[in-house]
Amino acid sequence: MDTQRRMPVLDMTPDGEFRDPAPPPRASKLDRLLGRVGGIALLVALAAGGLVLAGLAVLAVGILLPVVLVAGLIGAGSLWWRLRRMQRQGGAGAVRFTVIRR
Repeated sequence: MDTQRRMPVLDMTPDGEFRDPAPPPRASKLDRLLGRVGGIALLVALAAGGLVLAGLAVLAVGILLPVVLVAGLIGAGSLWWRLRRMQRQGGAGAVRFTVIRR
């Protein structure tokens, strides 16, 4: 065990007031320039990331749209074929749909 603990050091004046910490050094012209350039670079990176997400959304729509169209055509063709078969068999013309709820 550590038997010798360091006590906290309080920086006080003889009057009993705390001393203010030393002010940070003033930023140089290079520091200010690098701060601005870094901020601009961050904005450009965010804009590029937004464009990437928009591009991915367009790509997803481009891939899924043909799938939706083909599935819709297959479904419509199936319904058309069933209606045609029912009319040839002398059906009443009305199509009845049965919904099973559980």
